[in-house]
Amino acid sequence: MKDTAAESNANDLVLQINKNGTLLGFKGRLENNLIISTDAIIGKHISDVMTSDIVQPVMRGVEKALRTGDLQSFEYRHLLFDDHYELKFIDNGNDKVLTVITNISAYKKAAETAKYFAYHDTLTDLPNRYLFNDRLQQAISLVEREKKMLAILFLDLDNFKQINDTIGHRAGDQLLRSVADRLMKCIRTTDSVTHMSTEETESMVARLGGDEFTMLLNTIGNIEEPAIVAGRVLKMLSESFMIGTHEVFVTASMGITVYPFDGTDIDTLLINADVAMYQAKKQGRNCYQYYSESMNKFAFERFTVENKLRKALDHNEFMLFYQPQINIQTGKLIGAEALIRWLQPDLVLTRPGEFIPLAEQTGLIIAMGEWILRTACEQNRTWQKAGLKPMIITVNVSSIQFRQANFIETVSRIISDTGLDPSYLQLELTESTIMQHSETTIKKLLALQALGVQTSIDDFGTGYSSLKYLKHFPLDTLKIDTSFVKDLVTSTNDQAIVKAIITLAHNFNLKVVAEGVETREQLTYLREHGCEAVQGYLICPPVNSVVMAQFTKKKNYF
Repeated sequence: MKDTAAESNANDLVLQINKNGTLLGFKGRLENNLIISTDAIIGKHISDVMTSDIVQPVMRGVEKALRTGDLQSFEYRHLLFDDHYELKFIDNGNDKVLTVITNISAYKKAAETAKYFAYHDTLTDLPNRYLFNDRLQQAISLVEREKKMLAILFLDLDNFKQINDTIGHRAGDQLLRSVADRLMKCIRTTDSVTHMSTEETESMVARLGGDEFTMLLNTIGNIEEPAIVAGRVLKMLSESFMIGTHEVFVTASMGITVYPFDGTDIDTLLINADVAMYQAKKQGRNCYQYYSESMNKFAFERFTVENKLRKALDHNEFMLFYQPQINIQTGKLIGAEALIRWLQPDLVLTRPGEFIPLAEQTGLIIAMGEWILRTACEQNRTWQKAGLKPMIITVNVSSIQFRQANFIETVSRIISDTGLDPSYLQLELTESTIMQHSETTIKKLLALQALGVQTSIDDFGTGYSSLKYLKHFPLDTLKIDTSFVKDLVTSTNDQAIVKAIITLAHNFNLKVVAEGVETREQLTYLREHGCEAVQGYLICPPVNSVVMAQFTKKKNYF
C-alpha cells in the first residue's frame, strides 16, 4: 500500500480496496463504527468488514474513482451512533483504490451549533429576526399560491425600560426569558401556531431584539383568529412574574397585520404591524390593534365584550331563565330547561347566542358552565324544599366543558354540594360533542349514568345523526330541533324527518322532546305521532325562577 500521508491524517482510517471489493490492506486504527469486524480482515470482501448500509455506496465510489481517475467523496451519517464521516476514493493504480475514512463529527457539530446560533436569539433561544424573515417569506409564497391568509402579531412590552432600570439588567434578561416561556406555552394552546418547528412553512414566535417579539400565524382560517391568539397572550402575561425576590407585573401592546390586506411582502407587513402596535400603545397599552381601521373596530368591540364577560361572573350579572317541558300525552309538567341570560349593568338582557361563542373561544365557558350547573341544581333543590313538585332540570353542556378531564368530578361535587337527587338532573349535549373521541365519551356517559344523571341529545338531526352512537351510547332523551318543528304542519319533508326521529328514538327506548313548539297544530301533530314532551312559546317562554315557580302550580298547561 503506497504512502497516503498526503491524503490522510493520523486519525484517519485508510483502506485499500480492489475493483471487486476485496480489502487488500489498511492503515490506521480499526476502532471505527463503520467496521464491524477487525479479525483477519485482509482478503475479505468489504461486505464482511463494513456495516451493510454503506457497502453499496463504497463500491460505487470505488467504481467511479477507477473509471474517471478523479477523486470521489461522499459524507455518511451513522444513525445509531450519530457519527458523521467523510469517505474519499483515490485511484491507486492496478485496479486498486485508496479509501480514506475521516470522522468529521466534531466539525459537523460545531457547524450545526454555529448555524443554530446564527438564526436563534442567544438569550431566549427563540428564532431571531433572520430566521423569522426567512420563514415569513416562505409562508407568503405558500399562502399566495393557495389563496389563503396569514397574520403577524408584533408585540412590545410596556414600560420595559423602567422595569429594567428598576430591577437591573440581569433581572431584565430573566424577565425576557420568562416572557418567551409564556409565549411558547400560549402558542402551544393555539392550533394554528407552533414553536420553533422544523417545518419551514409552520407558524412561529421570534424575538426581534430588545423587548420586541413577533408571531407568525400561518394560513389562518378567518380574520378573527389573530385576535383570539392576542387575547390569550395578554391574559397569560397578566399574571405576575417572580424574578428573584421581585414580583413583577408586565403588560404588552400588540399590532396585527393580515396578508394580503395589510401588505404582500415582509417589509410592508412588519412595518404596518409596528404601526398598529404603537397605535395600541396610544389606546392605553395592554391591548392589541389591527392595522386595518375596520378590523380595529372589530377587535375593539371583541376586546370590550371579552373584558365585560370576564367581570360578569364576579359581578353576578348572569341569571338563569327556565323554559317548562310538558308531557303532551298526560298534560303534566315534567321538567324545565335552564337557559343563561346576561343582564349587563346598563340593563341590556343579552341572549346566549351573542356571548357563548366568545366564552368558548376564550375558555371562559368552563367557569360559566360550572356556574350554570350549580345554580340550576341549587334552584331545583330550593323549589323542592318549598314544596313544589319535583321535576327534572335540563342543563346544556358545551363540548369544551365535556372534554375537561375533571368533568365527571365537577358534576358529582355539585350534586353533593347542593343535595339534589341526581335523578332530577339531565345534561344536554350536542351531536358533535358526543361524536368526538367516542371511547372517552362512552366512559363519561356511563359515569354520569352511574351517578344517576340523565343525558339527552340536543338538536337531533342537524349534525352527524349517526345510528352508531344511539346504539352504543347510554342516552335517555332525543330533542327534535326547532328547525324541523317550525314548518311541521306544511312541510312533508319535515313531517317525514320528525316521524323518523320519533320511531328511531322509541326503537332505542329513548324519550323524545320537541322544542320550538308555537302552534296547536304542531302540538297535535307531535302528540298523534307519539312524541312524549314539548317545550316552546305555545306552552311558556323562558322565564325567571319566580315566574317558573308560579307556573308549576297551574293545573292545565294546554
